[in-house]
Amino acid sequence: MTKLTAPEIRAYRVKDGKPPLVMVTAYDAPSARIAEDAGVDLLLVGDSLAMVILGYEDTLQVTVEDIAHHTAAVARTRPSSLVIADLPWMSYHISTSETLRNAAKLIRAGAQAVKLEGGRKRLEMIDALVSAEIPVMGHIGLTPQSVNAIGGFRVQAKNLEDAAVLIEDAQLLEKAGVFAIVLEGIPDVAAKLVTESINVPTIGIGAGPHTDGQVLVFHDLVGLENGVRPKFVRRYAELAEDATKAVSAYASDVRSGLFPNQSETYHASSAVAEEISIYGSKLNS
Repeated sequence: MTKLTAPEIRAYRVKDGKPPLVMVTAYDAPSARIAEDAGVDLLLVGDSLAMVILGYEDTLQVTVEDIAHHTAAVARTRPSSLVIADLPWMSYHISTSETLRNAAKLIRAGAQAVKLEGGRKRLEMIDALVSAEIPVMGHIGLTPQSVNAIGGFRVQAKNLEDAAVLIEDAQLLEKAGVFAIVLEGIPDVAAKLVTESINVPTIGIGAGPHTDGQVLVFHDLVGLENGVRPKFVRRYAELAEDATKAVSAYASDVRSGLFPNQSETYHASSAVAEEISIYGSKLNS
């Protein structure tokens, strides 16, 4: 598999005859290896690890250190896929200098690019990152880090006025130098208009088929996550169900004495076993 670089992705468009980009979240080495073996193009160490891995109710609790820790685990697998790390909430909101420091932590951990949420409000930070030669992926539409401000995980750009703002934000992000833009939780017609209005690729999640790629959370698509299941999630396996059955069978075998059996047990030679038994008898006498 040939690795796509950020500049190559920036020029990657379905309208030019390319197949859609495939992006999957990865939070650790096993999921990164599985995604890599499956041939995905991009691995996202998303702040969704707050909910999927760490058990929080939203993404606001995750820290730069958390993202860096999981990015390093993914990067150690040396994937051919481009590794992108999320800048978490309040890591790029205060100043450009703090934004650069936080992004540098993620790059040093093994990311080749960072992703941040928001449109025109984030242009100063994007400009600083691009000037520091750190590739940036944008993210507009439903932005989970803004969950309190937008009133929950709700579909965005549901009217003409909001769709127009979304298009303007995408154009501003392109001008600022992002190499791709995630479109989350918006109607397909709005995603189509955004995609047609810019010259960098769009990657959809709950944005319909008219984008240059798609992203799903690894645990959602393989059925390891049994929480709220968004409309846009398609299950390709039910690993949580299979894993529960496996652990249940293991527990039953342990309790009934069926595990471990002789083939799963280490044995000493008969002479050593006898010697140890005699020693044990003396200790107990």
